[in-house]
Amino acid sequence: MPEIEPGADLPDWDVEIDVDGTDDAPLAVGDSIRFAKTLSDEDLERFALASGDTNPLHLDDEVAGETRFGGRIAHGILTAGLISSAVARLPGTAVYLSQDLEFRAPVRPDDHVSAEIEVVEDLGGDRYRFDTTAEAGGETVIRGEATVLIE
Repeated sequence: MPEIEPGADLPDWDVEIDVDGTDDAPLAVGDSIRFAKTLSDEDLERFALASGDTNPLHLDDEVAGETRFGGRIAHGILTAGLISSAVARLPGTAVYLSQDLEFRAPVRPDDHVSAEIEVVEDLGGDRYRFDTTAEAGGETVIRGEATVLIE
């Protein structure tokens, strides 16, 4: 397992930050961050170990092949975790206050997933509302909204 330092990125992660904040207001409407990576079999296995979610849909080719998905899919919350990875790259210290998610399509092992957050409202008090999305293979797999506090 690769070692990682707090706030660091690994070479196979793709990060784009488009934030034009100031010392008085670290974010503005329209600011965005994108985080992308490929979800590997190893990622699914590690998530199952960390979370305890050992649903065969994520881990067993034979069982998953008999489902409506026709094969294994990534854990929805693992995929949503890439949205959290974008949040982690906000200026300052980001604290999730809420996250609503709509799972729209499955993510397969080895899919390259791109998660993006965009500021849609400054709520005051260092709180911001974001549109959140994740895409794989040109298809939106998750849509949602988050509220984040920046400390």
